[in-house]
Amino acid sequence: MMRRIGSDLASFKALTFRPGLNILLSEKSEGATDRQSRNGTGKTSFVELVHFLCGANASKDSIFRTSELVNSTFEIVMDVGGDEYSVARSGSKPKVLTVKRPIENMPIQSGLLGHNDRQEIPNEDWKSKLGSCWFGLESMPDDNRKTPSFRSLFSYFTRRQRPKDSAFQTPMKYFGMQPLWDQQIAISYLLGLDWRIASDLQALRDKERITKQFGRAARSGDLGSFVGRAADIRTRLVVAEHKIEQLTSQLESFQVIPEYRELQGEANDITVQINSLGEENFIDQGMINDLNASLVEEQQPDLSDIARLYREANIIVPDIVKRRLDEVEVFHQTIIENRRSHLANEITSASDRIKKREDKQSSLDARRQQIMGILQSGGALEQYTQMREELARAEADAEDHRRRLEAAETLESSLTELKIERERIAQSLRDDVHEREDIVNKAIVTFEELSGALYETAGHLTIDATENGPRFEVKIDSQRSQGITNMQIFCFDLMLLELSSQSGRSPGFLIHDSHLFDGVDERQIAKALQLGADRADRHGCQYIVTMNSDILPQDGYRPNFDINAFVLDKTLTDATDTGGLFGLHF
Repeated sequence: MMRRIGSDLASFKALTFRPGLNILLSEKSEGATDRQSRNGTGKTSFVELVHFLCGANASKDSIFRTSELVNSTFEIVMDVGGDEYSVARSGSKPKVLTVKRPIENMPIQSGLLGHNDRQEIPNEDWKSKLGSCWFGLESMPDDNRKTPSFRSLFSYFTRRQRPKDSAFQTPMKYFGMQPLWDQQIAISYLLGLDWRIASDLQALRDKERITKQFGRAARSGDLGSFVGRAADIRTRLVVAEHKIEQLTSQLESFQVIPEYRELQGEANDITVQINSLGEENFIDQGMINDLNASLVEEQQPDLSDIARLYREANIIVPDIVKRRLDEVEVFHQTIIENRRSHLANEITSASDRIKKREDKQSSLDARRQQIMGILQSGGALEQYTQMREELARAEADAEDHRRRLEAAETLESSLTELKIERERIAQSLRDDVHEREDIVNKAIVTFEELSGALYETAGHLTIDATENGPRFEVKIDSQRSQGITNMQIFCFDLMLLELSSQSGRSPGFLIHDSHLFDGVDERQIAKALQLGADRADRHGCQYIVTMNSDILPQDGYRPNFDINAFVLDKTLTDATDTGGLFGLHF
């Protein structure tokens, strides 16, 4: 229970709270101008102050570190773990708080100064104390899993309306960017469900996210050449291993020939000689062809034409001339025979040369074949070394494929294992919801009772076990209320307060900022305030509301219910700059 909030700031309006419903009212006075808005009187700052005194971080943009408030100390008196504590904190020393005794059960660090009946403790220790006494967080496992935190649980009982974020968008979130896992763990814990399932599911989500990122990287970018589909890598590995087998076999039968280079040079020389002999044979064969053609053309001259010429000229050739003609014919015959004999001799010589060259070619070719046989059976040392290097490269390539195959198979196997793990967690969640059916049913019935007190048709709370964790949904059907979402939040928060208080997991109070009632029908506001008062009394809790005077309904309550009796003695006003909670304008 919250009892008092005060400050050494002289202009601060100290507040005293009572059990049940408490209304911090902001009045619009007749003297207020259009520039003096009730939104600046400190209603929302009151919620921030409660957070500040309950361990919230005081960043540089905190109002308690502004020049107007940084040197002021604020104090709250409230019940914690059966004892009444007075705790003070200042923006000038946000990391420590001053606690008024009793401090016997406080997690005090040695070396911190104490004076009179007060003791300084670190803010972290104060949060640990509150988490332990209000929510039973002292026995959280230390295994790196995500666990319920005091600040997360506390925020469902003190929703904040901040400039960059709002707690009044959906019942499940106390700020817009709240992660799903934080919602699931906190609500499950407050209701009494097994929050560890939601924690395990978030650990699985983290693994899935990393695995999927690795998978995307494996198929693109730098990792694309390292990891791919296991089937493709396996094919390349088989090809690489086959190449290793071939190279190994060749090396096993390989013989290093010391005179390899000499034999190779001799074989090359023989080839040159054979080619040269072939060219010479080609020339001689051409000459033989020409000589044969000349033999065919060699014919004895015909002298009958000369005799006929003389006869036609009526010249009688003397006998001596005839003898001369016969001698000429014999002479020509001799020349032709000598020519033919010479050509025949040349043909024979050329044929002999061709024959000798062909024999030489055969001999050289036999030697070359002998050399090639030796070379084919082995090779030079450097050739053997090159083959060994090639084998080493092939083996390195195969090993690289093996590592890539292992990584690809691990990736694909991990995806399968993660699917199995997700189904296992989902089944655990279904089992938990079934085993804790009484808790689930109580939450459903409580929400229905609360919403039914506000609307003719009661709303519904559904708690579902899904593959993505516990899903909490609320629904209130009404066409008459513009602020239907706000009333969903109201019923959900009041349900959490009741159930968590019964299980000993709550601070004992619920605070709602006036923003919760924006756009809500006046009749629903009246019903909500009356319902909050009744439920707080029934369960021994406090329901603290900040509200503007012009939206505080005066009608719509049951007889003998005086709403003004719940308004705090100190009210805020927008009439002057000093009328706000802090008594100053900044």
